[in-house]
Amino acid sequence: MRHLAKTNPFHHERVEAEFERKWFAKFEEILDGASIGPVWLSDERIADIVVGSLRHRDGEVYRLDAFSIMTNHVHAVIKPHPLPGEEDLEQSLSTIMQSLKGYTSFNCNQLLGREGEFWAHESYDHWIRDDDEWHRIVAYVLNNPLKAGYVKRWQDWKWNYRRV
Repeated sequence: MRHLAKTNPFHHERVEAEFERKWFAKFEEILDGASIGPVWLSDERIADIVVGSLRHRDGEVYRLDAFSIMTNHVHAVIKPHPLPGEEDLEQSLSTIMQSLKGYTSFNCNQLLGREGEFWAHESYDHWIRDDDEWHRIVAYVLNNPLKAGYVKRWQDWKWNYRRV
């Protein structure tokens, strides 16, 4: 087996993907357990702004497959539509995220009567490569409120959505 690992060109990708999966799970555990720090999304007015923004672009800029709004972060599964004249979906995703974060941060800050950074600079983007992975990730997104102990069923979380 050791020899296969050295000659298998996909070994490094699998090891890297496993590390990324474990790191992200730990990061999510910390976010879900946060009781201090900015939890603005627990304010229904703020969550409504984010939901409205996500839904507004559905069908035009991207296909919105699922989301879960937690107290201090958002999960969303989207499939970007290429920008006119561009076929680079990675650039489209970057543009989409910049637009979503810009619009929601301005409006949320205005509602909260504050200025400054609303979202973290970084985001965790993951390209879904097949149907099995899509189902796994959508289930992960929808089950976030269960893991955090907010509800017993994902359907009971007001801030969950799944395209039917």
